[in-house]
Amino acid sequence: MSRTPRRLLAASVLLAVGALAACSSSDAPGGGASASAGGDVLRVGTEGTYSPFTFHDADGELTGYDVEVITAVADELGMPVEFSETTWDSIFAGLEAKRYDVVANQVTVTDERQGKYDLSAPYTVSTGVAVVAADDTSITSLADVSGKTAAQSATSNWSQVARDAGAQVESVEGLTQAMALLKQGRIDVTFNDDLAVLDYLTSSGDASVKIAFETGDTVEQAFALRKGSDLTPKIDEALATLRADGTLATISEKWFGQDVSQ
Repeated sequence: MSRTPRRLLAASVLLAVGALAACSSSDAPGGGASASAGGDVLRVGTEGTYSPFTFHDADGELTGYDVEVITAVADELGMPVEFSETTWDSIFAGLEAKRYDVVANQVTVTDERQGKYDLSAPYTVSTGVAVVAADDTSITSLADVSGKTAAQSATSNWSQVARDAGAQVESVEGLTQAMALLKQGRIDVTFNDDLAVLDYLTSSGDASVKIAFETGDTVEQAFALRKGSDLTPKIDEALATLRADGTLATISEKWFGQDVSQ
């Protein structure tokens, strides 16, 4: 069942969202954790530019919902965490090149990704929304997107949603760039996760864009690892513990005003 109506009502809660400075982490070249003089390190790939999931606060510290969840997982595993920041469209290449062991960046679970990577148990459930200019009345459903221009990260699941709806897709690095193009009138629409869009609207106060409609897609987000990683079952076990003891709900409610972890 979609949680979006409650989220829309709770959008104002995002104004009061605080930030938690992240610790730092490493994973091993063959899929498992690597031993070092200081102990095992969980190496994490993330964007650092995708609020409220992974971004830098006013003090320049990496923070966000995904940052807190993966840090809690690392704590449960007894591992320090080391973050590597990269763009979304290169994030899986970095995983495959073993620059880090896990991607913590709202990776949507899809059949294609399940075929290529290990995906953890989901830690977020969300839905998709379409964003248009505030004065646009021509786009109110997926049927209206055909023939329009959308701005999306090239490898995101939202890019595929736009293409499936018949839109011409212009590649961008993320939501911020997509919003800029939308406000400039260079595109017609952009699709993204409802939580990210609500955070943008609330934190920016931008009244020049609006949510046109919900896509109806209920999607789950998980951590991504290389196929056969020894860390996958350990992360799943840690997530199960954090869900059972209420840690995931606490982190979720801090950032969104409600539990979006299941």
